[in-house]
Amino acid sequence: MSTPIASLDTPAALVDVPRMQRNIQRMQQRMDSLGVRLRPHVKTSKCLPVIQAQIAAGASGVTVSTLKEAEHCFNQGIGDVLYAVAIAPGKLFQALALRRAGCNLSVLTDSVQGAQTIVTFAREHDESNPVWPVWIEVDCDGHRSGLAAEDPALIDVARILTDGGLQLRGVMTHAGSSYELDKPEALQALAEQERALCVRAAQRIREAGIDCPDVSIGSTPTALSALRLDGVTEVRAGVYVFFDLVMHNIGVCQADELALSVLTTVIGHQQDKGWIITDAGWMAMSRDRGTQRQRHDFGYGQVCTETGEWIDGALVTGANQEHGIITLGDASHADLAARFPIGRRLRILPNHACATGAQFPDYHALDADGAVHTWSRLHGW
Repeated sequence: MSTPIASLDTPAALVDVPRMQRNIQRMQQRMDSLGVRLRPHVKTSKCLPVIQAQIAAGASGVTVSTLKEAEHCFNQGIGDVLYAVAIAPGKLFQALALRRAGCNLSVLTDSVQGAQTIVTFAREHDESNPVWPVWIEVDCDGHRSGLAAEDPALIDVARILTDGGLQLRGVMTHAGSSYELDKPEALQALAEQERALCVRAAQRIREAGIDCPDVSIGSTPTALSALRLDGVTEVRAGVYVFFDLVMHNIGVCQADELALSVLTTVIGHQQDKGWIITDAGWMAMSRDRGTQRQRHDFGYGQVCTETGEWIDGALVTGANQEHGIITLGDASHADLAARFPIGRRLRILPNHACATGAQFPDYHALDADGAVHTWSRLHGW
């Protein structure tokens, strides 16, 4: 069922479907040309029609950030699922239930203690047929988690898993520090560092006589910047499906590739302050200020017309829970009420698509014909 955009209540999360499809094709074609599988990270959309579009384009399996996402994907027929967060002991029961239902769920660890916990749990619950696959996380840039490629503990973890009767599925890494870059040469260098260190970790494990089938890397900036992926078997990337202002600042997408926006309505003015007040505060946009330390600070989002054209200098520079404050930069404050009358609809492009999407139960997907379709979005853990 479709409805015209004019009938939508605000704030509302809009997805430009033609842009989304082009983004999906762009990433899939790049991974195909580099000879690796694409396992998209679905935490960005958490939305079945989006995931199905990625699979239809050629993606193989999915990456998830919650076990609820894993269950949702499995219930929709997607069986190869990587839960890409080091698993907490209390979540092993939930993971086991998924595996016993037939989901080929693989989990992640980056420590001796974590590996021992998984092995002990699997033994206590006779989880050996089929053998539970586990990944080891590798730290390629000091960004967050993982073992260094040369850390002796890397081999210890691999041996604990395999001696414990589990399958070492492979090594994986995420170059999260790519979000701090904005030069092609720097992104290419980090992409090569990500590739080389993860491949090196797999090589060390194999030299120790332990099978390590897969090498999985991924971030949207490095996936779009890598010049070669020798030794890599799969890439995980997520935000490419919508892109956002952080990705725009990094330089891996253009303005006309941003596929997610928030529809908002002007509800008031503060003429003397140069403020336009809307009904999209941080409950709609999220509190993510990811562009604050980048070359261009977009505040809480870039303001566009209702049809999506950028309004130069217009940013959401302040946000309360349900109020957004738009300012026009160096533009004149005169006649704000006439230029942006109460009731006028605007669109806001978000800093971080994942965070903004998480504020809404549904997306309103705009197809090429202008029709709007409601796509539900997953919430919770």
